[in-house]
Amino acid sequence: MKPVLYIVIPCYNEEKVLPITCELFLEKITTLVKKNKIDNSSRILFVNDGSKDHTWDIICELAEKDEHYMGISQSRNRGHQNAVLAGLMEAKDKCDITISIDCDGQDDINAMDEMVDQYLDGSEIVYGVRSKRDTDTFFKRFTAEGFYKLMNLMGAEVVFNHADYRLVSSRVLKEFANFEEVNIFLRGMFPLVGFKSTSVYYERHERIAGESHYPLSKMLALAFDGITSLSIKPIRMITGLGGFIAILSFIGVVWSVVMAILGKTVTGWASMVCIISFIGGVQLICLGVLGEYIGKIYMEVKHRPRYIISERTEEKK
Repeated sequence: MKPVLYIVIPCYNEEKVLPITCELFLEKITTLVKKNKIDNSSRILFVNDGSKDHTWDIICELAEKDEHYMGISQSRNRGHQNAVLAGLMEAKDKCDITISIDCDGQDDINAMDEMVDQYLDGSEIVYGVRSKRDTDTFFKRFTAEGFYKLMNLMGAEVVFNHADYRLVSSRVLKEFANFEEVNIFLRGMFPLVGFKSTSVYYERHERIAGESHYPLSKMLALAFDGITSLSIKPIRMITGLGGFIAILSFIGVVWSVVMAILGKTVTGWASMVCIISFIGGVQLICLGVLGEYIGKIYMEVKHRPRYIISERTEEKK
């Protein structure tokens, strides 16, 4: 029996690129059906993440034009990760496999063929991994690769050069639904689920149209969210730093007492100011990291919904 595939595509202000890439996604679905790899009941599921332009109107028009298109709209913008999650949870009971991919056309959709093949060979999760970053600037390449290295260093298990282009079976998604945390970092959470997984390598292209929604500031925020959501290593580092400074302080106290006994003390404010400033700065950094974790605990205990779907194209038919 051929599997039913849902391609999950988060969209935020994509009115410029959506009319172009939607045809590419439909062509890919059609091609896979003709190759007898997937069932014709497979669908393209757009997730409108509270767009302020005409993205939702375009999605509704596409759904009316072809049955392979469908869409859901969130009540407000909740971020890329929550948009992907909303689409996956919407699809998990309707299909056998999902492939999440961005709308901008940068990820090579032809990699979907190999992803489906790997699923048919027994893999439950197939990660789309960039084979190279030749199209990136030096700064972009340096910061992006540093992002993955930092994540692994901090204890967050992520696949190097993998973003959110992946195939996931409905079996995995049903287990993933038990992960109820509000602060989500999908590329670090799916490896926690387990099951057989593999990777498919592809070349990433330039964005077809529109502007990127992931500047450096958002990348840094995503990295920090990922670290604090998946690892307590920063807190352990603070403990280690505190112990190291305590040892230095104890040595300093012993040295001061010895110098006082020998009568070699010299009064001065420079050393005192340096020590106080150093200790104060370290304390503020440590409090900031602890505050981030406490803030996340605060958000988790509220159990607020991670997404709210306000409209579905199916309801308009």
